[in-house]
Amino acid sequence: MIDKSRSVPAEMPTTHGGRIDLAALRFPQARQSWIDLSTGINPHRWDPRGVDIDWARLPDVTALAALEAAAHAAFGMTSGAVAALPGTEIGLRLLRDVGLPAPACHVVPSYSTHAAALPDSLPIALDGIGPDGTILLANPNNPDGRIIAPDRLLDMARGRSGWLIVDEAFADVDPAVSVLPHLGEDDPVLVFRSFGKFFGLAGLRLGFVCGPPAMIARFRERLGSWPVSSAAIAIGTAAYRDTDWIAGTRATLTASADRLDALFQSNGFHPHGGCPLFRLVEHDAAPALFERLAAAGILTRPFDHDPRWLRFGLPGDELAWTRLAEALRHG
Repeated sequence: MIDKSRSVPAEMPTTHGGRIDLAALRFPQARQSWIDLSTGINPHRWDPRGVDIDWARLPDVTALAALEAAAHAAFGMTSGAVAALPGTEIGLRLLRDVGLPAPACHVVPSYSTHAAALPDSLPIALDGIGPDGTILLANPNNPDGRIIAPDRLLDMARGRSGWLIVDEAFADVDPAVSVLPHLGEDDPVLVFRSFGKFFGLAGLRLGFVCGPPAMIARFRERLGSWPVSSAAIAIGTAAYRDTDWIAGTRATLTASADRLDALFQSNGFHPHGGCPLFRLVEHDAAPALFERLAAAGILTRPFDHDPRWLRFGLPGDELAWTRLAEALRHG
């Protein structure tokens, strides 16, 4: 039986996943190699080998424009502009500098970065959005995978006075989720997209901000002449143009998420979430389950604001699936 009295170890971070280094120190008894299920990053990465990168020159302006055009097409945009970012984390933190109107609110629960991006913003529930100001939300949401239909987002943006900021970090898996293909040139909407999560190359640090050209120009001014590296430009452009890989990966991730659901249900857990890259488990025993999995060398994502939550990314190979199944079964 799982001991429900324990809590998530204080030494482990609860604002971001991916801290295998801390997990290894906290759980030295985990003698097997670590499996990181804490990030929601695609474990089947796009292969960047063979991409030609000129390391001797500064990033090329024309190549950067080609990257942004490839992203514009991949996102299904029919209007608006795209600016490349050295990761959406930095882009979100630039929001405080581009003249967004007050009051500012961020929809919770969601990314901890959202509160930091707009320091004076107030946390609100989705049904508590007011008639004016700036609203920041995620779609699909993290960590519960909640999805807001594009037409509702459009109503939200056009039916109020202010700006709607949508973090679509996980939207690449299902293009029907994105509001970008539905936006007009003047809609007061900014959308952030992440490259690393879907393509499995988080270390590249590449993201995008999309929206009306005048607002995107404010981001460009603050980012400077070389916002992203030559490697990010070359790899990102090639990846967004690889439409066969994108279509196949969407199908693979959806099948893997279905498999993860079945594994949880067979062990008495009931996951929820609309994003194939992760599932959220809500259970009184979540803190003890976190520890048990970590002792077996499997890192998941706990949350300090709700200790009953535990988020799982997708195992990357059959050995990882087997180890997760055994760790869940022997509880």
